[in-house]
Amino acid sequence: MAESEASRFVDQFSCSICLDGLKEPVTIPCGHSYCMSCITDCWGQKEQGPPYRCPQCRESFSQRPLLKKNTLIAEMMETLQKTSLQTAPVDCDVCTTEKNRAIKTCLQCLASFCQTHLQPHYESPAFMKHKLVEASKNIQENICLSHGKLLEIYCQDDRQCICCLCTDNHKGHSVVSVDSEWTSKKEELKEVKETCHKLIQEREKSQLELSEAVKLLKSSALESMEDVEKVFTELICFLEKKRSEIKEQIRAQEKTEIDRAEELRKHLDQELKELRMRQAEIEKLLIVDDQVNFLKSCQSACVLPTFENVPITQHTRLYFKDVSICIFKEVLEDVCQQQTAKISQEVSKVCVAKTQYDFLQYFCELHLDPNTAPSALILSENNRKVSFTYKKNQNQCPDHPERFDTYANVMCQEGLCGRCYWEVECSGNQWAIAVCYKGIGRKGKRDDCRLGDNKKSWSFAYYQPNFSFKHDKKTVSIPAVCSSRIGVYLDHSAGTLSFYSVSDKMTLLHRVQTTFTEPLYPVFNTGRMASVRIIEEESLKI
Repeated sequence: MAESEASRFVDQFSCSICLDGLKEPVTIPCGHSYCMSCITDCWGQKEQGPPYRCPQCRESFSQRPLLKKNTLIAEMMETLQKTSLQTAPVDCDVCTTEKNRAIKTCLQCLASFCQTHLQPHYESPAFMKHKLVEASKNIQENICLSHGKLLEIYCQDDRQCICCLCTDNHKGHSVVSVDSEWTSKKEELKEVKETCHKLIQEREKSQLELSEAVKLLKSSALESMEDVEKVFTELICFLEKKRSEIKEQIRAQEKTEIDRAEELRKHLDQELKELRMRQAEIEKLLIVDDQVNFLKSCQSACVLPTFENVPITQHTRLYFKDVSICIFKEVLEDVCQQQTAKISQEVSKVCVAKTQYDFLQYFCELHLDPNTAPSALILSENNRKVSFTYKKNQNQCPDHPERFDTYANVMCQEGLCGRCYWEVECSGNQWAIAVCYKGIGRKGKRDDCRLGDNKKSWSFAYYQPNFSFKHDKKTVSIPAVCSSRIGVYLDHSAGTLSFYSVSDKMTLLHRVQTTFTEPLYPVFNTGRMASVRIIEEESLKI
């Protein structure tokens, strides 16, 4: 009776798309609930775009609803699944007339007993060492087919359950009790489940970043085409052909990158689907009390699918603002072809995803300028590393007009324009990576000498335990950075300055959009027990 009741409730909480019980249930605004993967796949199909519709009531939504797990329904489904597993009726093997429901199964007697016939196992000393488990119909699976004995030993070498008589065929093998192996594997499976959960979170984050990148790409492409239309309508017939060529190239680049993003999204969808299926399989397995059945089934569940890393991050080249359309109004017909070629080159650089290797073409060699370093700093490794020292040696640091005499700042020799990229390795509890104009203050304890406290410097800093970006005394808090290596990308003409965390993938930490009027000089600040090292180009190439 209890089993049919649980089954009836499970039917009520089924997904109308897959017709199965709800897995990771989500509820959309109209009130209907679906499996997360089912409704995501449904709305992710090419023919399904705005407005998005409910598969049941067909209510439409102009924007795609944000899907969040319905924890109440999820808990109910978990409870119902446990109930349906635990309430499957098992008859008592001793009852001869009316069969009563068994409440326990004895693994030594290989029989199931009702409350009445179970009493001897509690009262008689002869049964005291017998192992009782929840009543199960699968008791025969616990018996050795060759010897008819209980499978109470697990061979770790052959990965199978055996009886005491089977040990002759497993001499020299590593064997433990089934109970011990069950406990060990269950803990291992819990760790696999946690890893699976983290992988799902990473893929979901990648999906969100990919969606944002595509949205930015579409918006920028639209703005760029509007600019093209406005400029070219003011020109004579000679420019009509060029206008069409540029618009077509932008559309083609947009389509190419969106198609690429769609392929990446499908790839992530497939990985998420596999991970969710494996997670559901693990969750079902973790609530099974039958140890042998558990051990037989957990081997495949312990190994997660292998996926290729798909780094999706925010990147500089996700807009078309560098396409120099407006210059066409001022140029003559004899330079039109040259400007068109320049635009084509810029458009082709727009892309959704970018890796560290894409930045290496802009890599620049940097060297610290000893004339700018105060006496509290030591330069080493051929003027590529700066460290703080408590010992001040004035003889090593004679007075110089360009030296910082109060703050522990040191500037690089190179003034940068155009597109430049460099990386630094930071250590310690207090450091800053910045760029500044050459005219930044050097002497005294004033704001025009402090990195980020004036209009001449832009500073990314770490003061334990906080990360922040600062310019003209305006501070922006930055989430915790997992890597000690920081990459800096400067596009001087576009007015962008980007800071990245560099590990297995590039993670954008902060980006500045402004107008630079002078060459920029990389500059660093170190506190006590801290250092900053400029990475050489050879260390970046793998």
